[in-house]
Amino acid sequence: MGRNRSGAGGADVVYPAENRGLYDALTRQGAIVAELPLGTEPQARHFPRRNRIISGMALGVVVVEAAARSGSLITARFALEQGREVFAVPGSPLDPRAAGTNDLIKQGATLVTEASDVIHAVEPIMARPLSIPLEESDSDPPAPDPEADDRARITGLLGPSPVSIDDLIRLSETTPSVVRTVLLELELAGKLERHGGGLVSLT
Repeated sequence: MGRNRSGAGGADVVYPAENRGLYDALTRQGAIVAELPLGTEPQARHFPRRNRIISGMALGVVVVEAAARSGSLITARFALEQGREVFAVPGSPLDPRAAGTNDLIKQGATLVTEASDVIHAVEPIMARPLSIPLEESDSDPPAPDPEADDRARITGLLGPSPVSIDDLIRLSETTPSVVRTVLLELELAGKLERHGGGLVSLT
């Protein structure tokens, strides 16, 4: 399997700068992948989108440590939506740093305690081609950075009562990709709670 790197900026931007050697090696032996325009500098709000690419290119995601609202859980959710394997390392129920991984296991993630657990799980699917859901690959182009008025309009439609993402798209009169980007930003900031059935609310 070839090596790859997915960045939170343009494919020509090395971040952090000390990764120049790795970047050069990957351009020769692997791949540099980014959906943002060349020259785009990495920004915090781009990292969830980057993680969506990382999980999509991988056979699975291993979460070793995650608090209840860790950004790693967003990556794990991406992996589930993309049909990838999700693994989690258990921890003490008294350790808040293990709350996220323990919850993933309760939701069906594969419990792992050593590298061989992951290897045995992915060996049967190594020969299968990776696929991306049609809703992402065919009809959902990369989302532009939401404008300030988009953020304000979408956030204004949210409250403590759960609302469906479909309603947010319809009422905000913007694209699904922009709505999802704003929701990701809110989730990463710990301001959004997701419920079953595609419902979301502010925390």
